[in-house]
Amino acid sequence: MNSCNFWELLRSRYSELTRSGRRVADYLTRHAEEAQYLSISSLAAECGVAEATIFRFCRSLGFDGYNEMKISLAQANAIPTAAGADKLEPGADTATLCTHASAVALEAINGTRSVLNPEAIDAAATLLQRARQVFCFGQGGSQILANDIWARFATVSTKFRTAGDSHMQTIAASLMVPEDVVLFISYSGSTRDMMETLRIVKGNGAKVILLTHYADAPGTALADVVLLCGAKESPLDGGSIAAKIAVLFVAEVLVLRFTLDNQELAAIARERTSKALAPKLL
Repeated sequence: MNSCNFWELLRSRYSELTRSGRRVADYLTRHAEEAQYLSISSLAAECGVAEATIFRFCRSLGFDGYNEMKISLAQANAIPTAAGADKLEPGADTATLCTHASAVALEAINGTRSVLNPEAIDAAATLLQRARQVFCFGQGGSQILANDIWARFATVSTKFRTAGDSHMQTIAASLMVPEDVVLFISYSGSTRDMMETLRIVKGNGAKVILLTHYADAPGTALADVVLLCGAKESPLDGGSIAAKIAVLFVAEVLVLRFTLDNQELAAIARERTSKALAPKLL
């Protein structure tokens, strides 16, 4: 990674940039804070250039790719906290931290509510109802969320599944059939392992529901249904609780839709699972 300060680097290389490269540089200068949350597709659209131009711009500054450039930009902006929240002072007391965390959580939920399409939830729930098996996948921190979502659905149906790391997910994907569905959790929607797994899933004719933040993420091209979460996450704050809250909010809406559409079966299943778990409590 280039160790120079992003703005110093941009100033020193500005005269060497192409006309389209300068257009990107000018946009970043004017919209520094917002730009750190944009996908490469979104930044290209805002600048009126091709994605390849953004990539060449990053390489001209000495970065290996877009994500490395975005991290450097975020470091230069020095905003480690969630978007829209007041920056915390080092001496802030715990009561202030509680207020801050509450504001961030509410912002994540409200932001998600504003971008979540009810019709997409309905379409996703229909896929779940018709599926032979539903696999809840994710990678890294998103895999933990996928497991949480699987556990929630597992109380009402045995057709929900999960898998281990990306290797095990690839194995599961290779054995899927058209009646299967994958619910994939990926905030960025643009990881290599995710794309590889989804290509195998689609190659077998199975359906894909993608839960992500970016409507223009590469993974959306392989999804039958896209569910959006609205929490913004800085490149310096990966795995933030706010983003997790946003993802789980979407998942809870999907669970509610699924169970309400299958009220009788869901009620019987929850009665049985609750009865089975009761002896395990002290």
